[in-house]
Amino acid sequence: MRRFLIAISTSLGLIASPVTAETVDEAASTEACEGCGALLELAAASPARKDDSGRDKFRHPIETLSFFGVRPDMKVGEYAPGGGWYTRMLAPYLAGEGELVGLFYDSGATGIPERYRKGVPDQVTKFPENAAGSLAKPGAKVAAFSLDAVPDGQAGTFDRILVMRMMHNMMRWGIAASELKTMATLLKDDGMLGIVQHRAKADAPDDYVDGSKGYLREADVIDFVEAQGFDFVGKSEVNANPKDTADYESGVWTLPPSLAKKDEDKARYEAIGESDRMTLLFRKAS
Repeated sequence: MRRFLIAISTSLGLIASPVTAETVDEAASTEACEGCGALLELAAASPARKDDSGRDKFRHPIETLSFFGVRPDMKVGEYAPGGGWYTRMLAPYLAGEGELVGLFYDSGATGIPERYRKGVPDQVTKFPENAAGSLAKPGAKVAAFSLDAVPDGQAGTFDRILVMRMMHNMMRWGIAASELKTMATLLKDDGMLGIVQHRAKADAPDDYVDGSKGYLREADVIDFVEAQGFDFVGKSEVNANPKDTADYESGVWTLPPSLAKKDEDKARYEAIGESDRMTLLFRKAS
């Protein structure tokens, strides 16, 4: 797989060309490359993703990474990789000329529940090995560190940082501002931040969008991220789900894959599918 990806990227070349988002609030475009679609298709078909691909219809990894302008020669930070769903997509995609870095949250932040904080050092240590396991041939550039222990020489070296369905946790744990500001220092001057997040209705009450239900209002997220040193570029509706009413007592976990209510109304929630999600792109402010 890795050799095939390298061969394809070499033969196609990484030729920059503008690609416009499906839906944008401002006239905006990202930079993609000729042939990146084929490389993303290959990454999506990686054997390591055999248990992941069933969720592609909800998470749209090819379209999402295309919108974020992620090229296979970039240095990409994946924030809070968790179970590795996106890691197994990014690792083979970046295996040829790029670099994947797992970015873990500040394990010393007191607002983070202990059960999450205590595992961070071990996750940082294991991330390169776990990511390498997503490759048919090991040897890709993979690293990891937590944002409270950024190694020397990392500032200003990242092309993209991706925050996938984690903004609600960052907000409720009280670490969103500090983490985003650190991400801004890691990005190159033209670097970008991609965010996918469960989307509340625009008129959702404040006590429903404090992060505890998993949903946030899109306008709030845009305003907040801009305040931390980013300029809003645009948004895509690729991860939208109009069936999601986003008003469940148990929050986003009511829906698949969590199905917090177990068998109660299971068919109803499965028919809705995974949550409605905003897909936002920001550029590091100059």
